[in-house]
Amino acid sequence: MSERKGARARVTLADVAKLACVDRSVVSRVVNNDDRLVIKKETRARVLDAIRELQYHPNAAARSLRTAQSGTFGLFIPDFANPIYAEIIKGAEQAAMEQGCLLLTGTAFEDRPERYVEMLASGRVEGLILAADRLAPATIEAMIATGRPVVSVNQTIPGVRRSIVADDERAAGIAVRHLVELGHERIGHIRGPASSDTAKRRLGGYVQALHAAGLDYDPDLVVGAGYTIETGAEAMRELLAATDPPTAVLVANVASAMGALTAARAGGVRVPDDMSVAAIHDIPLAANLWPALTTVRMPLPEMGRAGVLALIGEDAYLEGNTVVRDPTQLIVRESTGAPADHRTR
Repeated sequence: MSERKGARARVTLADVAKLACVDRSVVSRVVNNDDRLVIKKETRARVLDAIRELQYHPNAAARSLRTAQSGTFGLFIPDFANPIYAEIIKGAEQAAMEQGCLLLTGTAFEDRPERYVEMLASGRVEGLILAADRLAPATIEAMIATGRPVVSVNQTIPGVRRSIVADDERAAGIAVRHLVELGHERIGHIRGPASSDTAKRRLGGYVQALHAAGLDYDPDLVVGAGYTIETGAEAMRELLAATDPPTAVLVANVASAMGALTAARAGGVRVPDDMSVAAIHDIPLAANLWPALTTVRMPLPEMGRAGVLALIGEDAYLEGNTVVRDPTQLIVRESTGAPADHRTR
């Protein structure tokens, strides 16, 4: 929602910290009169002067949570091997730090995911961000029943009423339009898990973009069922074994694209000379693959940040989806180019 015209932007802990030349956590502890904080008198005075100069007013709801309760929140991800979650964690941790809170991160591979239910019920964590959809419905129901706020990030999860998501359809469309503009007409898609909300939206965006370009959707060119290096490699081998392989492929995420590139190279396929490859999501690793991977940058840190702020804000118990759209932009690198028949014309 845009700010009211002429309204002044809200001053944050980060603004005060920058002016006072201290860490955000110092500002938070000064604001909350933390008697365990040991700093020089002149440093405290500098923080107080910055607060007065900027007219900083702490978020009352967030401050109440921090001072009266644990000040700790949880983030539950599928696994640490998928590099996109590092970006989500980065944004969530920064937001938590700015608010003087602590973020605990766990994975869906833990033996006892129900321990998060116990932590919510006991108040050891005040709210939970779910970036994993591998939990049993009964576990999610138990989390909601604690009365603590629960928010899903990067996907919608049945049973969770509040979600922070990216515009996956738009991202897939951006990638397909790029490939079409290069001259590709036979474009495949290596998709994510069939049960994944994000995979469904990216597939939908892929199909819509094909139709918008006047191209037919061929279900035989949609393969794969995962977001891992292994599933990406297996899917690429399936496409290469087809009678009429595609000249370009949109891969649902970077991890899967890594496997796809390896399988293409092992099969004697040159990227992008023989086949172009583009992927959704952009992480530092993408620029260092061979060849450097063309991607659609998604607001991963921004979603993590929005997830934390949704938990501690006054609207923590609202329902519905919040779509974080920026940045969603094409990053062209070496893995995409014109098809061979266009280069020889």
